[in-house]
Amino acid sequence: MKDAAYEINGQSVSAQAFYAVACDPRRNVAVEACAGAGKTWMLVSRIVRALLEGVAASEILAITFTKRAAGEMRGRLYELLRDFHHMNASELAAELEARGLPNTPDNRQKLANLYRQVLHQDRQVQVRTFHSWFGAILRGAPLAVLDQLRLAPNYELLEDDTEAKALVWRQFHATLLAADPAARRLHADYLALVQEHGRFQTQEALSNALNNRQEFEAADVGDVLALSVRHFTAQFPEFAGCADPLDRVRLDAQCWAELAQAGRLLGQATQNKYQVQGALLERAWSCGDADGALAALLTKDGEARKFNGMVEGLDHIRQMQDLALRVREAQVQHAAWRYQQRMTALTRALIAAYSAVKRQRGWVDMVDVERAATVLLGDPVLSGWVQQRLDARVSHLLIDEFQDTNPVQWQALSSWLSAYAGTGGGHA
Repeated sequence: MKDAAYEINGQSVSAQAFYAVACDPRRNVAVEACAGAGKTWMLVSRIVRALLEGVAASEILAITFTKRAAGEMRGRLYELLRDFHHMNASELAAELEARGLPNTPDNRQKLANLYRQVLHQDRQVQVRTFHSWFGAILRGAPLAVLDQLRLAPNYELLEDDTEAKALVWRQFHATLLAADPAARRLHADYLALVQEHGRFQTQEALSNALNNRQEFEAADVGDVLALSVRHFTAQFPEFAGCADPLDRVRLDAQCWAELAQAGRLLGQATQNKYQVQGALLERAWSCGDADGALAALLTKDGEARKFNGMVEGLDHIRQMQDLALRVREAQVQHAAWRYQQRMTALTRALIAAYSAVKRQRGWVDMVDVERAATVLLGDPVLSGWVQQRLDARVSHLLIDEFQDTNPVQWQALSSWLSAYAGTGGGHA
């Protein structure tokens, strides 16, 4: 089997040189490797080396994503420290060299004593989940921030939001049935979606929106979501002044006359299938059925029917087909715009109902915790106070599976690290 390849900043290096750098707590590093390559071993080794260099256990913060992962990492660290305590000189030498440290009697002695030294400290290495860390930040939040975020001052952390989501629907539908005009519009939007997509699909779409409420609220600032799908009159300028794309046909006398002419030309064709479409077009025209008129010119898939051969006025027929295609495109755009408008309005109401349920019960969920931490770390006034508290406690930050951080988690970390001003500097 070919030896594993190691690189530092794009340059190939030996395994020994790689681990000497990757495990060095005085360096800020990001390690990329496939699953099973030993990233957790490396992370724990950085903690070991930081402890060997005299860093207090409480100043080391390792963040991971699940309680299980945090427990396993904490267990591996203290199991390793305990193993060091019982190793002989040759075994200690191998452990030092594997982590890029010189094999000296002093280093072997320090490694063997590390377990006892750490256990005697008042506070241990912090191995936490993102939500646990954010929760610690929230516990120190001023009441004004909790009020700004619509969070109860005496809250219960809701780690599983299943119950809250089950309770929200009664509150949501009660909102839709209120007597005020805004509620009536929301109710009409809801009924329109159910009629068009079915109750199950509508409920599923709203549930997904609620599950992604943090991203929704971030994108909804400044009405961005409502404006993200253009109205068909903005997308297709020739439809300006139309309330519906079909108005481009049914309200324009010239268009109607030209459609009628296309129907007569098709009716005079020698091919029977052309005559059928011509008859359908003329019948739709006589009934004022604009949608039916377009359907005579287009296939069920929305493509122009193939009218070839000896057909008088073929160019005129194709011009009407181009018009029909343009109207169909505008209809698709209009449907997307209406769906976006309705879903945006209903999702806002659903999230507001969910917030009301949490306030009534005194609940704060994990999304609230992330949002509050982002506000605290990003606020120009509060961030200095929060960062100072963090800097005073943490000098070494390690993040497991960093690629899995979501935008909110990264924003909170970035706000902290970009303004890092801890005593003696910090390392990640």
